[in-house]
Amino acid sequence: MSQWPVYHEITGPIVMIGFGSIGRGTLPLLERHFTFDKKRLVVIDPVDSDRHLLDELGIRYIQAAVTKDNYKKLLKPLLTKGGGQGFCVNLSVDTGSVDIMEFCRKLGCFYIDTVAEPWAGFYFDSSKGPAARSNYMLRERVLDARTKNPGGTTAVSCCGANPGMVSWFVKQALLNVATDLGLTFTEPKSKAEWAALAAKAGIKGIHVAERDTQRSKKPKPPNVFVNTWSVEGFVSEGLQPAELGWGTHETWMPKNARKHRKGCGAAIYLLQPGANTRVRSWCPTMGAQYGFLVTHNEAISIADYFTVRDAAGNVTYRPTCHYAYHPPNDAVLSLHEMFGAAGKRQPSWHILDENEIEDGIDELGVLLYGHGKNAYWYGSQLSIEETRRIAPYQNATGLQVSSAVLAGMVWALENPEAGIVEADDVDFRRCLEVQRPYLGPVIGAYTDWTPLEGRPGFFPEDIDTSDPWQFRNVLVRD
Repeated sequence: MSQWPVYHEITGPIVMIGFGSIGRGTLPLLERHFTFDKKRLVVIDPVDSDRHLLDELGIRYIQAAVTKDNYKKLLKPLLTKGGGQGFCVNLSVDTGSVDIMEFCRKLGCFYIDTVAEPWAGFYFDSSKGPAARSNYMLRERVLDARTKNPGGTTAVSCCGANPGMVSWFVKQALLNVATDLGLTFTEPKSKAEWAALAAKAGIKGIHVAERDTQRSKKPKPPNVFVNTWSVEGFVSEGLQPAELGWGTHETWMPKNARKHRKGCGAAIYLLQPGANTRVRSWCPTMGAQYGFLVTHNEAISIADYFTVRDAAGNVTYRPTCHYAYHPPNDAVLSLHEMFGAAGKRQPSWHILDENEIEDGIDELGVLLYGHGKNAYWYGSQLSIEETRRIAPYQNATGLQVSSAVLAGMVWALENPEAGIVEADDVDFRRCLEVQRPYLGPVIGAYTDWTPLEGRPGFFPEDIDTSDPWQFRNVLVRD
């Protein structure tokens, strides 16, 4: 674009927690699209490896970890200095999202994050059972905070690429499918209306189907975990239990699946790590693929959002929903290496920056399946070449996240008293309007592929031929 739009003024301080791959990419978007007092922008991170970027831009940096013991003392003076309404942009790991979110709202400051993050130690706490370490329970804490303190200053929970952008993709994809099926409908305005349309369209499930083909100029060395985004974040969620929204069409459940005893009831979890759980899925460029069923907030929030209940509160419709992630090949090798060593993490981690990548795209979208046209993928095909052209300090994966943060911030400033919201709750059209220039080609593609294609093959399999889109057929069982 020859001239980037300036959306709003942020009248108070901006405090960015975390300056990893996503923080670095978000910073130039803030400078490009908002007006604010640069002297009151501060970045907090315990690692100073990229401090030179901040020094070059004249941005204040505090080298510190935001912890459960210090967050109030550390953040209050930064978020209230000089008046106006501050904005806390939490892009870090090991930061208690709910605690920081509630504190910011008490101060009258806006808040946004990309994940419902716990305090340090949560993911690897052996005293907690699988259910307690799940994203389901982390999300329930956010919902509890919303119930206890409805309304008030806007805080946007889990607003990155996924979770975040993919919830907006689901709504647009559903409208496309419903239209192509020839259904008579008006565009939904409420959660109940969206769920009713999904049921009417016959959507059995949704894969957040991603294929990252970005590849390094150099081969992955042994004992180094290589990825295109936070290795720390990926390893943490990859070692959590696999989780998925559980649909009403499912007739079979894995033996190691468990239901939650409290909360919305929209999801189940498996007694195995998500990054060691494979599923069959489909993306336009590479076609059929194995993906990892890594736990993600959107698998639960989307399934919950599109749930239909009768007058008595009983669930009559819900789609299955889960992540089906094929990371870059170096990350696949890294996972193989890690799980081959009984889950022992490599001593060195590395995130590929925009200068280290030879080529490739991050193809990230949603696959709506089981309807009258079989399956429909809708999403972004952002290349590293396009990313380099339009935004600094990030690869294609990072830009899909940072641009969603931008969109969420724009929506928050335009809806300042919305309370605690998830990406599913916000105006998907407005957010995609803001984000669209950063997503490369955004396409929709139908496919006749199903998880039964080519099966059972040479060996017998326990499959359900009566319904290709049963999770029984999607899950890879060794």
